[in-house]
Amino acid sequence: MKISRKEIQELKQKLLKSKMSNNAVFTTLGASSHALSKRQKHDYYATDPIAAELLISLERFSNILEPACGQGHLSKVFEQHGYNISCSDLIYRGYGSKKDFFDYKKWDGDIITNPPYKYAKEFVEHALDIIPLKSKVAMFLKLSFLESVKRKKMFEKYPPKTVYVSSSRIVCAKNGDFITHNQSAIAYAWFVWKKGFKGKTTIEWFN
Repeated sequence: MKISRKEIQELKQKLLKSKMSNNAVFTTLGASSHALSKRQKHDYYATDPIAAELLISLERFSNILEPACGQGHLSKVFEQHGYNISCSDLIYRGYGSKKDFFDYKKWDGDIITNPPYKYAKEFVEHALDIIPLKSKVAMFLKLSFLESVKRKKMFEKYPPKTVYVSSSRIVCAKNGDFITHNQSAIAYAWFVWKKGFKGKTTIEWFN
């Protein structure tokens, strides 16, 4: 059965309208990866502090570096729990110090952050490169970080010890604005590596 050019154009228009409608729904829910507005220039999406509280209930850490601290949403929680934590960011936002993570050549301890997503793979690899054996790296990332051929190769080389999937949709707010961006349609997880670990990754769930 042949389809006319006019019918093809009408079908394209319907698909386009459907896509725009779906995007509008995701925007209303505050889902940054589906938003019609431009992404934040430096990929700054602050993490709800509850994510740090939940991670602390799941893992123990020592001498923490938070290299993408933003306004300190995660760091302050670790400080309140008595952790020794050093904080920095490429862009100074009133908390921690100004430093490019890739300028760190060594860190004697653990590294915890929500990295700029477009550089997440590079953040993970660099973090594992500069810490001692048996130290940890914990990255708060979209669950979809598990996908892609390039990341598969990284996971084969550096398998996470545990991936903690968030059962609730924890918010990452553009520019740290949790009033405007107070809901999320994106699934997140804490990806935890222990340098030198070569076993099978465990997947667990938390609220």
